[in-house]
Amino acid sequence: MKWNVGMKIGTGFGLALAILAAIGIIAYRSIAKLIDTAQWVDHTHQVLESLESVMSTMKDAETGQRGFLLTGEDRYLAPFLAAQGTIDGQIKTLRDLTKDNINEQRRIDALEPLIGGKDGKFAELSETIDLRKDKAKGFEAALAIVRTDTGKKTMDEIRKVVDEMKNQEITFLKTRTDEAQAGARTATFAIILGTLAALAVMTLAGFVITRNIADPLKEITVTADRIASGDLGVAISINNREDEVGVLARTFARMTDSLKAMAEVAAKIADGDLRTTVTPQSPNDVLGNAFARMTENLRDQTRQLVEGASVLGSSASEIVASTTQLASSASESAAAVSETTTTVEEVRQTAQAASQKAKAVSDSAQKAAQIAQSGRKSTEEVVAGTNRIRQQMEAIASSMVRLSEQSQTIGQIVATVEDLAAQSNLLAVNAAIEAARAGEHGKGFGVVAQEVKSLAEQSRQATNQVRTILGDIQKATAAAVLATEQGSKAVEAGAKQTEVAGESIQALAGSVTEAAQAATQIAASSQQQMVGVDQVAGAMENIKQASMQNVASAKQLETAALNLSDLGQRLKQIVERYKV
Repeated sequence: MKWNVGMKIGTGFGLALAILAAIGIIAYRSIAKLIDTAQWVDHTHQVLESLESVMSTMKDAETGQRGFLLTGEDRYLAPFLAAQGTIDGQIKTLRDLTKDNINEQRRIDALEPLIGGKDGKFAELSETIDLRKDKAKGFEAALAIVRTDTGKKTMDEIRKVVDEMKNQEITFLKTRTDEAQAGARTATFAIILGTLAALAVMTLAGFVITRNIADPLKEITVTADRIASGDLGVAISINNREDEVGVLARTFARMTDSLKAMAEVAAKIADGDLRTTVTPQSPNDVLGNAFARMTENLRDQTRQLVEGASVLGSSASEIVASTTQLASSASESAAAVSETTTTVEEVRQTAQAASQKAKAVSDSAQKAAQIAQSGRKSTEEVVAGTNRIRQQMEAIASSMVRLSEQSQTIGQIVATVEDLAAQSNLLAVNAAIEAARAGEHGKGFGVVAQEVKSLAEQSRQATNQVRTILGDIQKATAAAVLATEQGSKAVEAGAKQTEVAGESIQALAGSVTEAAQAATQIAASSQQQMVGVDQVAGAMENIKQASMQNVASAKQLETAALNLSDLGQRLKQIVERYKV
């Protein structure tokens, strides 16, 4: 039979309850018997009181009879009359009280004639009272009857019967008192012994329950407290008990083993080993299922991180290479732009010199015109002036040719800058794509890519402006070259005419006028060329600043790419710690 904890506790308390029930039954019976005995004792006392009442009534009757016999006064008859009225009721009460006792009933049967019969005591008393009332007979007649001792004998018999009844009742009373005392002693002994037995059984049951249940439960409680505080190095003693305590101990042992297994898995995961496999105890094992899902998710996420770190590392390397090339190209572009700016500055200075020379030519032409209008001058002065004009025109022509060549060079530089801006824009787009792929870690790189794109757009716009200005310069230069050629031709014609100056002053005046007009045109063209060159210089300065910004942005982009590459390497090193 399998005894569980409830059965053991129930058995212990059942024995105690059985003993207590036995004590209760014994006590109930003893008390019931005591109550019955007490009732019989009371009944006996009532019988004795009734007997005493009968005897007292008879004494009252005798007292009244004697007082009347001695005095002859009716007032002394009051006790007799009262006794005569109550004696029958007392006899009846006595008969009712002793109706269960046949011996007492027989004595009452014998007592009734002695008291109320025709030869009884009351008959004798009534006779003497009647004689005492009779004046003829009087006291002597009544006294003679009293002297016969008939009344005394009757009274003695009455006392004898009453004494027998009293003795019988006293015997009953003693017997019932002894029975009551015996029952009380039995109840006392039963209660004392039963209580001691109950205490012994309860003590034994408590000891057995404490040793068999409370101590193992206390040990399990201490173990549970240590487990709750995180100490899994506990050992639970498992025996072959089949009750709830044994089941609880085995369950705690299984729980401890499961927690130890979970702790070992957690330690391996903390060390970076994700190759462990968690087997849940059951479908309802919340912790085991959670650990199984966690390890599986960590393995998947670590694989993804490894792949992402590899992609990020390769992408970062490509970005570093691209940004290095971009920085190099930006540096070369900045150097070319710086050289172009220097060249443009030289062109501006040349244009300024040409403008000054054109103004001088214009002044000379005006003076020549004035001379031609005012009269003849010396041929030598005209020839000298013509030679100077020819030299200046040759210088202007040479400056115009150099300006044209420099304009071509500027055009090539502008094309190079435009290509560089396109490459920068394409590189910025690629960088923005890589930054988007990098996610949260590529936000800073995306900002740099956006800045590079903005600078490339500014470079493209500045290049378009330079291209437009350069076109204007080339047009002005072509016009200046044309005017210069025309001036050279005019100077040559003037030289020829000076040789034949004597032939016609009028022809000289016309030639000088044409030369003055050409010089005026040359001065205006030189002035326009000067303005255009200033614009080109300003544009080139803007391009230079933009190129410097491109260089700075490229360096920032290169730094960001290097940081991203380092981040990718560190991320790769971190995820390589986990073994999947």
